[in-house]
Amino acid sequence: MKKLIQALIVEAGLIALQYQSRIDTVQITEKGAKDLVTEADIAVEDHIRKKLATATPDFGFLGEESLETLGEKSRWIVDPIDGTHSFIHGQYYWSISIALETEGEICLGAVYAPLLKDLYVAEKGKGALKNDQKIKTSDTSELAQAMVGTGFACLRANLKENNLARFCRIASRTMDQRRFGSAALDCCLVGDGQLDAFWEQQLNLYDVAAGALIAAEAGATVTDFSGRPGLNPQAVLITNGRVLAELLELM
Repeated sequence: MKKLIQALIVEAGLIALQYQSRIDTVQITEKGAKDLVTEADIAVEDHIRKKLATATPDFGFLGEESLETLGEKSRWIVDPIDGTHSFIHGQYYWSISIALETEGEICLGAVYAPLLKDLYVAEKGKGALKNDQKIKTSDTSELAQAMVGTGFACLRANLKENNLARFCRIASRTMDQRRFGSAALDCCLVGDGQLDAFWEQQLNLYDVAAGALIAAEAGATVTDFSGRPGLNPQAVLITNGRVLAELLELM
């Protein structure tokens, strides 16, 4: 399965790049408040879904742009372009995400950033790789020295309690903040040691399923804002472990 999704996600990246190269002619639709979808999102997901259906016909499929199909024990979880706004604006920080869930547990994940040429892959219990090289979390042990990533998910746009108050609290206690625009990639950057932590609220499972596994297999902690272990897309907190306690005080 690992080789399957590695090859497939790179194929999908080439399709996405073809669309981005002519973005001025690509159809863009507003799905909701601050939530856009392009022809590229749909084409990439369709390519991935068809290839996976052929290779694993008994598996279900959950994608951002299509209806969910059920499987007996396993399902693929796909975000065809995570960071659509970045994609539309010709920026580098967007990615494609594919995860495999079996009996309720994410066991395989891949995240690919085509313009960065970075491919992250992890299997449950086998560690995480970036471009075939093993990765691990950072050694930063104090929040005051930490670089923390976050995002502003479209689903929080109309919430009275959004993430702005948390952002201000955390920004005042850390070395610096980053907002790259792709939650899947942000998770991987924690696993890669480029970020010391990442948090975001009001996400969907397809945004972080693969990235959270990759981060965890690289040594990261994956909890909610209360410190409960496990992946909760509504309240994602991923850290190198060393700054977790200090961050939880601010959540």
